[in-house]
Amino acid sequence: MSTEQKINELREELRQHNYNYYVLDAAVISDYEFDMKLKELQKLEEEYPEFYDPNSPTLRVGGEVTKNFETIVHEYRMYSLDNSYSKEDLLDWEKRLKKQVDGAINYTCELKYDGASISLTYEDGVLVRAVTRGDGVQGDNVTTNVKTIKSVPLKLKGDFPAKFDIRGEIVLPYDGFIKMNKERVAAGEEPYANPRNTASGSLKLQDSSETARRPLDCLLYNITGNRLGIISQFESLEKARDWGFKVPVESKKVNSIDEVLEFVAYWDEHRHDLPYETDGIVIKVNSLQQQEELGFTAKAPRWAMAYKFKAEQVSTKLHEITYQVGRTGAITPVANLEPVSLAGTTVKRASLHNADQIEKLDIRVGDTVFVEKGGEIIPKIIAVNLKKRKDDSKPTIYITECPECQTELIRKEGEAQHYCPNYAGCSPQIIGRIQHYISRKAMDIEGLGGETVALLVNEGLIVNYADLYELKKEQVVPLERMAEKSAENLIEGIEKSKKIPFERVLFALGIRYVGETVAKKLAKHYKFIDAIVDASEEELVNVDEIGIKIAQSVVEFFASEENRNLVRRLQQYGVQLEISAEKLANQTNKLEGETYVVSGVFEKVSRNELKKMIEDNGGKVSSSISSKTSFIIAGANMGPSKLEKANKLEIPIISEDEFLQKIEKE
Repeated sequence: MSTEQKINELREELRQHNYNYYVLDAAVISDYEFDMKLKELQKLEEEYPEFYDPNSPTLRVGGEVTKNFETIVHEYRMYSLDNSYSKEDLLDWEKRLKKQVDGAINYTCELKYDGASISLTYEDGVLVRAVTRGDGVQGDNVTTNVKTIKSVPLKLKGDFPAKFDIRGEIVLPYDGFIKMNKERVAAGEEPYANPRNTASGSLKLQDSSETARRPLDCLLYNITGNRLGIISQFESLEKARDWGFKVPVESKKVNSIDEVLEFVAYWDEHRHDLPYETDGIVIKVNSLQQQEELGFTAKAPRWAMAYKFKAEQVSTKLHEITYQVGRTGAITPVANLEPVSLAGTTVKRASLHNADQIEKLDIRVGDTVFVEKGGEIIPKIIAVNLKKRKDDSKPTIYITECPECQTELIRKEGEAQHYCPNYAGCSPQIIGRIQHYISRKAMDIEGLGGETVALLVNEGLIVNYADLYELKKEQVVPLERMAEKSAENLIEGIEKSKKIPFERVLFALGIRYVGETVAKKLAKHYKFIDAIVDASEEELVNVDEIGIKIAQSVVEFFASEENRNLVRRLQQYGVQLEISAEKLANQTNKLEGETYVVSGVFEKVSRNELKKMIEDNGGKVSSSISSKTSFIIAGANMGPSKLEKANKLEIPIISEDEFLQKIEKE
């Protein structure tokens, strides 16, 4: 046997032993025997570097240092999940599903593990990239650290697709977490707060050998890609398991919401027997074709729902109510609490939302309050323990002046929150608007964080986001904690932001109610900023999905001479305030005024590609058939009820080929 053959044989043998131990939990050799084989392989690889393999089992120990984690845009967005808390929530969800898809619906129930979300990309059966969830659109490249996690296969086996992403959670089992904390306490260090945050932090350690020392695990649950040859969610879990992934065996295929609730009830009781933290159940429509039919909202898939276990609840004392000012001037009252442990974290503060909420619960300073985590994430006060209230307790009187600039607060009719109207002179509003402008989903200015923005404002170097483009390196260098290289990166990041596309710039402006989705709609409809500046309420309301509230807010924003001046300055500095020529070249008005429903399975292009083609050519995509539907593009397996409804409403049905010909011809 040649040396190369021996090395490859050892690698395959060690990969199988890794899989047996970390995925199947069924070791067939002792730890000592495994270590001996690993040492033998390490020795051979050192002697014969020409046979280097980046996916060798010997590299699981880490050692590579990453100073900065590269930002990667997800090829397929990582969505959040909508939450439910009762049978009624699930029944409402099921009703919505049945309106949009044909045939019986069955579900896959999976445990919702509480860890750090990860997306793994495999090409030709080899792990090429591991990216954190980030904001769902882009995340950090943590491949080097993830490769040290033993349950993550570096090479797959079986009939895997040529390329796909698989999503899951990086978790820290209870046993490993307890052991780590014992070691930290023994070394005189602070123990970690909870497994979830520790797992998440482990992925961003600069030294991968440090990550390798942590007993992390990777549980996978969702395969994403094109033409994968899989027809259901449950089948995808089974296939992933066959390819070598650690897929939890607790998942179950069920046929009704009642069976879903049986699954929920069982695991609500038995979840504490599991080796990992869980905070609920994820229910998914099992058929991938039905999933495609249902599609996504701006934030979440319509075909999945998280059922959250009843939140943990504790009582503690309310010491003080303080008030925060947001970038829009909105005032948020905050409860400052006696620190208390809740769902694995120490809670010191909780939002009180607004004056109505304080009045409704009759919350007072000095009260003993009940606190829970909404969806086990955000702490909130749900009630007051009136038995413990002191006789001299006084009702809370909501503030009437801004806590920052002492301007008298206003409250518009029909709105719950109070506002500080001092738009141009209230420091938190000024800082907040600039912080929003530079944020990742907006201008994504590297080298510039929220603290630095506050510093620049407080030092008088900037008073609005347009001022950023006039900053010079020599102005920035003297700032606290700002070295020469940091100042260079900041100025370079600001310069790069001039290439950010129009729809993100529009979002970055901070117009109230104009989120990412609305910004995209407005940018696509109007093409350049001047058209939006000049648009009336009536014109804006006629834009797809723009309501009167948004229209009024846009008109109000651009009615301000100061805001119009900001826009003019951004234009002068070269910020993208119109759709690029390249993007415009790919867009037409061929389908303007037409609404399409896409249904079935397609051969030449994917459903998402069809939807993009409709939108790029000025058409609108709808998920349900109505009298407003212009055409239905029907693929194979179009549901009979959709067909019946289309015929009843006399809506033309066209094939994939007919639609493609229509686009080409027109």
